Amino acid sequence: MSITTFIIVSLIKTALALFVLLTAVAYSVWLERKVVGRMQNRWGPTRVGPFGLLQPAADGVKFLLKEDLTPPHVYKPLYIAAPIIAVVFALTSIAVIPIGNPVTIFGLTIPLQIAPDLNIALLIILGVTSLGVYGVALSGWSSNSKYSLLGGLRASAQMISYEIALGLSLVGVLIMSGSFSLNDIVAAQTGVFWGFIPKWNIFHGQFVAFFIYLMAAYAETNRIPFDLPEAETELVAGYHTEYSAMKFAMFFMAEYANMVTVGCLATLLFLGGWSGPVFGPPLLQALLPVFWFVAKVFVFMFIYIWVRGTLPRFRYDQLMAFGWKFLLPLSIANVVVTALIVVLQQ
Repeated sequence: MSITTFIIVSLIKTALALFVLLTAVAYSVWLERKVVGRMQNRWGPTRVGPFGLLQPAADGVKFLLKEDLTPPHVYKPLYIAAPIIAVVFALTSIAVIPIGNPVTIFGLTIPLQIAPDLNIALLIILGVTSLGVYGVALSGWSSNSKYSLLGGLRASAQMISYEIALGLSLVGVLIMSGSFSLNDIVAAQTGVFWGFIPKWNIFHGQFVAFFIYLMAAYAETNRIPFDLPEAETELVAGYHTEYSAMKFAMFFMAEYANMVTVGCLATLLFLGGWSGPVFGPPLLQALLPVFWFVAKVFVFMFIYIWVRGTLPRFRYDQLMAFGWKFLLPLSIANVVVTALIVVLQQ
């Protein structure tokens, strides 16, 4: 593949990925409102379009047309930069996530990911997503508001605390696959054991790691029951209290984009990636892996929404104790046990 062709293909994949991701973000909000509405015995969006399907478009137009207020007491450079930082880093990590096997189009073999297959893709995702905390922290500080500052401080402490457990929960997967490449991690989960159980990491010795990852992911994305940085009953809206219009919408987009990224990563690391039954003509065989990948991400997103509609918010001391006193020791124990099992099996 020539350099020109590579650039053109990369630009097309980037545009498609951004369109799909932003559409997924918009309809994740719709899905959440519908599912939680059903759980609480109400309808959710119904007015705009059939089944309320045009509600995300109406919300987008509303945010674009709302007056963009900037309070006089804020520190403007960082106040404006904070939502941009949050949404840029939330969208960037999708570049190294593969969603299926390479496909051949007009004689060109095209991997289904924006960036080439990198042997440090997992480290890139962890690094990029960890930088998103700067958007939250800076928004809280630059707003020059007590509610925003407390929300920013909570978010910083929460994300740093749970990142440790989240990172350690992935070490067991890395030990079993022997690679940081997401494609290699998916390849290591192919096949079955005991004749019928998929060799996915969640079934193959890493269920505890998946539980730790799930809990840390809720905290990293500031979702109930770990939404202390936004706690409406205490902090009005937390770190984005002083934001309105599109700047507020950018924080919203970043949160849901991070949810999608976390779901994609969970699918690749614990749920076998795009592995699943493949049959039929060549076109169907090429599309089915992508379908299985999307279906697994959807299940993960549904669990996110289910937990939000079910559990109450933690107190802040409970939040920190759960991370440091329970998840961290459990993740270290999981790493030690996984390493021992792998050594004994060799």
